[in-house]
Amino acid sequence: MRQRWVFLLAGLAVCALSAAIPSLTTPMTLMSRQLPVDPVEDRLVEDTFYVTEGIEVSRRLLPTEKGVAFRSAYLAVGVKVDQSGRLYGTPRRSGTYVTPVQLCAGRSCREEEITLVVLGNVPWEPRELTFPGKAGTRLEGEIGINGGPPGVVPTFTVTDDAKLPAGVTVGPDGHVGGVPKAPGISEVPVRICVAGNCAGVVVRLIVV
Repeated sequence: MRQRWVFLLAGLAVCALSAAIPSLTTPMTLMSRQLPVDPVEDRLVEDTFYVTEGIEVSRRLLPTEKGVAFRSAYLAVGVKVDQSGRLYGTPRRSGTYVTPVQLCAGRSCREEEITLVVLGNVPWEPRELTFPGKAGTRLEGEIGINGGPPGVVPTFTVTDDAKLPAGVTVGPDGHVGGVPKAPGISEVPVRICVAGNCAGVVVRLIVV
């Protein structure tokens, strides 16, 4: 009889212990929260600028969004940026300068790094300014330059498109091409810039 009571009490103790302790077979749920990662957005069309020591800077920061203002700051020795994003001044010392600039839209501001590469003033000159051609035949030529800082790509801009003969173009890379439609001699004004060191030249096209 006593043995039966012992088994009964042992059974009650096991039931009470099971109720107090959560079952080991209950599946565990892991709680985790992932914060969304904001994609990196370019706030400026261009953030690296090549300029020449001793040559006045005339460039501008172009935001990709509307209603953006800038906080004035120095970008390099002699060069600043104003609230409209205009880069101005004359660089006094060559080197590479990386400067954070604040872009503000309303009360929200964000910093973007601007890289200003100030190159030494190395003289340059145009390589070819006269191009012969024949009406109805494709014209291929290249203005190009001699000299200038190594590794810097010059840009070429026609300042009076009306001077170009029909069918002929001068690209921003200095390529002269197209099919002239009529014979004649044309003198086309072109502005060549090498890291902000610019000069105007006249390109002569002789079509027979």
